[in-house]
Parts: sequence; structure tokens; C-alpha cells
Amino acid sequence: MDETVAPVGDQRGSSGAPPAARARAGLIGGLGVTAGVVIGLDQLTKAWAVSSLSERAPIPVVDGLLRLNLTRNAGAAFSLATGTTWLFTLIAGAVIVVIIRTARRLGSRWWALALGLLLGGAVGNLLDRLFRAPGVGRGHVVDFLELPHWPVFNVADSCIVTAAVIIGLLGLRGIGVDGRPVGEPGG
Repeated sequence: MDETVAPVGDQRGSSGAPPAARARAGLIGGLGVTAGVVIGLDQLTKAWAVSSLSERAPIPVVDGLLRLNLTRNAGAAFSLATGTTWLFTLIAGAVIVVIIRTARRLGSRWWALALGLLLGGAVGNLLDRLFRAPGVGRGHVVDFLELPHWPVFNVADSCIVTAAVIIGLLGLRGIGVDGRPVGEPGG
């Protein structure tokens, strides 16, 4: 699996930018597209869930495996720390800033994908906290996907978990955000 996209040398193309700068710009663009797709899917599915599942009993989709069950979560994942929504609003904001700052060092397609998923998931749930009832910074996150023996979740949550798995695998392989092995000079 090729992690690094930064080419060797400094052959300038027609844009005048070195290949490494063009590659990094492409990775940042990919991160942004991934985040945008996640935010769009998350918000569309939440709007659908609120309009279609309100005041309905859970709906089995795949018997015994998946059902649609609309809930509103005032806490973190797994409904932990309910009542501290404002804290998770601040944490999501900090995560977004860190991802944006980290993007300047991107040199790996896998890191771009992981950070795009994480950014999209964080923004998707942050939008709920900012714009849903009971109020700005205290809004409840819309969840509607339910697996057996697992808390109800949404598209943003699944993207955050997927990002965490990818980041964990990259960490185990020793691949830094810039695509180089961790500890390598210049990495």
C-alpha cells in the first residue's frame, strides 16, 4: 500500500509549483471532499430520520441486525456525559481546528481519508449541537441507526469510528501524517 504521494525531486510543472506542493494540495482537496460528502450524507440522513421516524416505534431493516430507532443524544458517544453538550461542542471545535492545522503536513492518502472522515463526522455532529433543540451549543445529536447490543448512532458517528480505526492502523504501521515512517528525519 503506497502511503506517500510526495514525489522525489523538484521538477516544476506547468503550474510552477513543485510536485510535492501539488501533491499536498491534492491531498488537502481530497480531505475536503471527503469531509463534505460525510457532512452532506450525515445531515441529509438526519433530516430524513427526523421527518420519517419521529413518534414511530423502531423499524427493523435487517431482522435482528439493524433497525431504525430515532433518538436525540445530549451526551457523547454511547450517551456518556449527558448534560455536558456544551463541553462536546467545544471539543468538536478544537478537533476541527487541529485537523485543519494538521492538513498542511499531509503526505499520505490514508491520512487524508482518515482526517476527512474525522472532520466530516465532527462537523456533522457539531451542526446538531449548534442548531438543534434545546439551543445553540446545547443541541442534541440526532441518532437513528441501531445494532444489537450497541448504542444508537448516525452517519457522522460511523465515520468518526472508521477514522479512528484507520488512524490506529496507520499508527501501528508507524506512518506519520506526512506519509513518512515516524521518526524518519524530516518526518
